[in-house]
Amino acid sequence: MAVPRLSRADARRIAVRAQRLDADRPTELLPLVEQLTLLQLDPTAAIAPAADLIAWTRIGSSYRPEHLQRAVEVDRTLFEQKAQDDESTPPIAMLRPTSALRLHLDAMSRWPSAGSRVQAWLEANAQFRLDVLALLSAEGPILSRDIPDTAAAPWESTGWTHNQNVTRMLEFLSARGEIATAGRIGRQRTWDIAERVYPSGIAVVPEEEAKGIRDAARLRSQGVSRAAMVGDAGEPVEIEGSSRLWRVDPAALDALGSGRAFTGRTALLSPFDRLIHDRVRTLEVFEFEYLLEMYKPAAKRRWGYFALPILHGDSLVGKLDATADRKAGVLRVAAVHEDTPFTRSTRSAVDAEIADLADWLGLAVERA
Repeated sequence: MAVPRLSRADARRIAVRAQRLDADRPTELLPLVEQLTLLQLDPTAAIAPAADLIAWTRIGSSYRPEHLQRAVEVDRTLFEQKAQDDESTPPIAMLRPTSALRLHLDAMSRWPSAGSRVQAWLEANAQFRLDVLALLSAEGPILSRDIPDTAAAPWESTGWTHNQNVTRMLEFLSARGEIATAGRIGRQRTWDIAERVYPSGIAVVPEEEAKGIRDAARLRSQGVSRAAMVGDAGEPVEIEGSSRLWRVDPAALDALGSGRAFTGRTALLSPFDRLIHDRVRTLEVFEFEYLLEMYKPAAKRRWGYFALPILHGDSLVGKLDATADRKAGVLRVAAVHEDTPFTRSTRSAVDAEIADLADWLGLAVERA
């Protein structure tokens, strides 16, 4: 059977629809996160915290940050997870639907791998682990600063985590599903034992089965993806201009074949937005080059400290270099970088989206 072949435009439209960035905007937070599978968390708030900006980009100005806080801390319909590897490089923090927790708990309980650096550290600090669990059981939820450091062996690193023993232990126990983030006081997380945060009676799906379900959900959220990201989920497909085989969500392919019209819109994307997360796909399918430059010296930045990719219809057309100066009450726009010259209608749509962003932030637009 011949492998279907997609034009770049069709592949982009599948991806944009899957990420809920077309004109058919979602209205509710939880169904949105269930479709996306996650909202990435990041403390950088040059514009707004990543999860809030990602939600606003889809839902619009009816979304408020307190909706997210309520979902995590009151309704418990979302839970916080940090993806860890066995060497504990900086983890990626995210919010996932609590309904998907059953697909993660088995893998979490098996982490870390035997013989890994993390496993060796946990074994060396077995009593420290028990101390933390006992304190949280008796007094949780509490802040990390309220937990004594009783580590027998310090965590060694050449980076910021060196000797951050309490933080490391909390992160690792959370990754194992033994404890969980209960809420936040400002930007500081409070911690508790998992059984008081997660719902009871979860029917845990064995990892062998859960991985396939997660891959399929990830592909639905992306529409079209490299196999490295989604395994054998979906169907193989070729994309114009790319030499690799891709995987496509069958439902998205069916919708494309049905002749359903695509209607796009203009959106300002967080640098952590999943539409652009896979830089290989971003380059090969969207023909868009992007790099978050906040870690570069100012003189070496092309687009700005926290430039927002600009989506217009089914194309990524430029980057917005802006920062929210809350003390001054302005969204300061340093530049709008056009990958190709904007038409009058494109420029008008981008300007309107900048104005909507400023209005949502409660700021006035100030242009350089």
